[in-house]
Amino acid sequence: MTFDDPFRCFIPYPDAPVRHAAAGPLAGLTLAVKDLFDVKGYPTGAGSPLVMAQSGIKDKTAPIVKDLLKAGARFVGKTHTDELAFSLNGQNAHFGAPINPAAPERIAGGSSCGSMAAVAGRLADIALGSDTGGSVRAPASYGGLFGIRPSHGRLSLKRVWPLAESLDTPGWFARDGEVFARVANVLFGPDKTELPEAPRLIIADDMFAEAVPEAETILRNVVQRAVPALGQPESVRLARDHDALYWAFRRIQGREAWASDGAMIERFDPPLGPGVRERFAFAKTVTAADYAAGEAVRKSVRTKLARLLGRDGVVILPTMPDIAPLIATPESELEDFRNRALRLLCLSGLTGFPQVTIPVAQREGAPLGLSLIGPKGSDRSLTAFAVRYERAQRIRIA
Repeated sequence: MTFDDPFRCFIPYPDAPVRHAAAGPLAGLTLAVKDLFDVKGYPTGAGSPLVMAQSGIKDKTAPIVKDLLKAGARFVGKTHTDELAFSLNGQNAHFGAPINPAAPERIAGGSSCGSMAAVAGRLADIALGSDTGGSVRAPASYGGLFGIRPSHGRLSLKRVWPLAESLDTPGWFARDGEVFARVANVLFGPDKTELPEAPRLIIADDMFAEAVPEAETILRNVVQRAVPALGQPESVRLARDHDALYWAFRRIQGREAWASDGAMIERFDPPLGPGVRERFAFAKTVTAADYAAGEAVRKSVRTKLARLLGRDGVVILPTMPDIAPLIATPESELEDFRNRALRLLCLSGLTGFPQVTIPVAQREGAPLGLSLIGPKGSDRSLTAFAVRYERAQRIRIA
């Protein structure tokens, strides 16, 4: 990295040449990459001193990174992540915390914190992240960016450090809709489920109720601003038991996270940071029976959401319960907020359906995002519709 990094988003690895195409649909755009993705000539540290020490210099690049380079994007560096990608706060006990350019007194969010900060701070035009429990969607909301969690399995995770196999997805950030959509056009082929020009809109009343009252009011006003252009959404209740969804997600994520990292943790006993240590301790206790119960809940909610969406539906919901917490928030309160956030974030994770968050509002001077979930396989058309939705909601009602 050969430029200033005022937001502490990049890892100061020694520069290595990374080739990119001279022309293509992303030519002229700069690319930052979360330090879970292999890039030839660089280590992959996964936010862990132990993993970084064992990594060595990679001799191959992750396919999704190669696709962006072949499209003309120019690599500018690898970005910080939460330790082993197992957090939503962006506060790595070993490497520090990136600054949130949109709200410097507030957390950047994790685990794709560095990628968000690089884009929000205009040090990169696009940045790759990953999303297991919300690690693109949460920081995108906190930083006033577009962000996506694609359909599970739609994009390659080869040569990417795993957390929870059945939940992990790559994703990306952009400041404006046009660039965001250009990346989608590069990475996604034709949709298996292509949304119509005017999708059937559904507002998830129970999900809005998970937001703090002030944020709920702001986001419902955003939805009303889009009505003249895009139509009135149908109101529904998506889930009878949000606690059941939350625990299904936690147990599935925990069991799979221990499968990914447990052997390494038990062998080397690395000093894990606050929050991460407790989450892995919980992960170790998740039994096969717990996991099976979580799978049953996942199957049920996936079926219900698929029926609700059909091939033409889009669900509208808050991305996060509120704006980013203050940096000075105690760890216990951050954990409480994370648990509240997972009640919103787990729906897309459990079902595997794509979710796009768009920048729509501010509260107390900090960004607040709104999300759209589409049918599985509708990623490219959902991205295009999300860009249209963001434009439509800018119109103020007199």
